[in-house]
Amino acid sequence: MESRSHHNKPATPGAFVASLSWPEVERRIANGAAGVLPVGASAKEHGYHLPMNTDQIQAEWLARRLTETFDILVWPTVGYGYYPAFIEYPGSCSLSEPTFTAVVREIVSTLLHHRVQTVIILNTGVSTKKALMQVSEGTTDTHLINVYEGPSVVRLEQTILGQAHGGHADERETSIMLAIDVHAISMHDAVAWDRPMRAGPLRRDEEHDPNYSPAGVIGDPTLASREKGRMLLTAMINDISAHLCQIIDSRAVP
Repeated sequence: MESRSHHNKPATPGAFVASLSWPEVERRIANGAAGVLPVGASAKEHGYHLPMNTDQIQAEWLARRLTETFDILVWPTVGYGYYPAFIEYPGSCSLSEPTFTAVVREIVSTLLHHRVQTVIILNTGVSTKKALMQVSEGTTDTHLINVYEGPSVVRLEQTILGQAHGGHADERETSIMLAIDVHAISMHDAVAWDRPMRAGPLRRDEEHDPNYSPAGVIGDPTLASREKGRMLLTAMINDISAHLCQIIDSRAVP
């Protein structure tokens, strides 16, 4: 019978801990692997055309690409978070902000307890930013990366996106999902809702509310394309990689 060993040569520099044995995780931590904690909703509406786990898909796709280059250990995605704007749409779940902050803080504390020297929170959300900043600010071992805020992504959006307004299940997000998994999308169900919105919950039934959006869309997903998505993902990976290099370089300074 062929024996199996947790010391097999890894196919990539990084790995997802869910697929490893604990001795292999321990070995990689001892060798200096950084920890990555993706944060992406697994139950949040994304219009008529995108799956509820759109954020989770993006977070895990990005994390997997990073394992191809960086010595990182990726922990399971935090799929429940603080998403109060979407709770009127069936299936969408949101924790309170204090609960979400506490959950992420405890996960990070566990990683640090196991001697992970650096933890990177990879965030695909907007309403989650404040809570995650509370976890990372004031520390030297925990870093927050908001994947949509890198300079390359911001510049690119200004040149390739045609929608006047956006922010959720829109041209940008739909393009990215087309590039990741075209079969997960129902483009014939995509509807535009390209108008300004105020901060606060979306409304699916209250037509006179400024945040009325029957589909749960902010923007124009009908303008999306796979090519735009590929360009955005390339820019996103470049921004995240540059940020990771800075973190790793600063960690190496005695």
